[in-house]
Amino acid sequence: MSSKQNMLPVAGVLSGALVWGLVWYPYRVLQASGISGAMSTMITYLLAMLVGGIWFRKVWSERSALSGWILVLILSSGWSNLGYVIAMLHGEVMRVLLLFYMAPVWTIFFSFWLLGERLNRNGYFVVGLSLSGAAIMLWRPGFGLPLPQNLSEWLGLSAGISFAVANVISRRTVTLSVEAKSISVWVGAAVLTMPFIFWQDGVIDQLFVINKQSGVILGLMGLSLWGTSYAVQYGVTHLAANRAAVLFLFELVVAAVSSYFLAGEEMGWREWIGAIPIILASFLSGKLYLDKSMS
Repeated sequence: MSSKQNMLPVAGVLSGALVWGLVWYPYRVLQASGISGAMSTMITYLLAMLVGGIWFRKVWSERSALSGWILVLILSSGWSNLGYVIAMLHGEVMRVLLLFYMAPVWTIFFSFWLLGERLNRNGYFVVGLSLSGAAIMLWRPGFGLPLPQNLSEWLGLSAGISFAVANVISRRTVTLSVEAKSISVWVGAAVLTMPFIFWQDGVIDQLFVINKQSGVILGLMGLSLWGTSYAVQYGVTHLAANRAAVLFLFELVVAAVSSYFLAGEEMGWREWIGAIPIILASFLSGKLYLDKSMS
């Protein structure tokens, strides 16, 4: 694989980290205007699904998309996106992030079980380096051990596990096109959101709250999720699952910087120091050697 071809999957994954490091802000703006996280999630992913379904219309005749793995991908990717949004909006952000970004740990187990990927010492070093950066950025002594304490934190943990499953399944399903995998993300997030919508009060009222400004935000988010989902699926299809998990941690750096500039949240020495090993691990992930089991 040429250097240019090797960089495209990395760029795809990093684009996902960039968007999801920023996406909390428009979701928070929409929630403040009276549109719940579940409603805005459903609308944005329905828009992404509509655009993607038209743009990638040939995928509907793709027989390989009938694989049983597509259902697992739909459920895992859908829940990782929905669970993340709801947990971030209703839980303590730092706690939720800490639990969600245990995803590289789950990826090690799932990639070994489903892909036969085995990390050697270099691989464990890179994963450990990235997790140490996450721990420095997110750890607060008063939080205690990173165990869920409430429903939002359980959602964050389960979303992180689903995130790991989705990335490994996407890597495993080589017969599925990137377009089919992307559509599965949009379908999963939109469908799994519907039960949350029905449990809410004032669902119709939320639709009437949508004005020109919120409509533009929803539209731009839908287009962003459409493009980003495709880029991410391309990336995780062509990268080792453990390497992709390390690159996704770059989202923490983006989230810390964006929260400083957009929400006025202080970015102290802990965030700056923690960002260094995450960025370093992202660069070193190109040297993350894996032993592929042939069994």
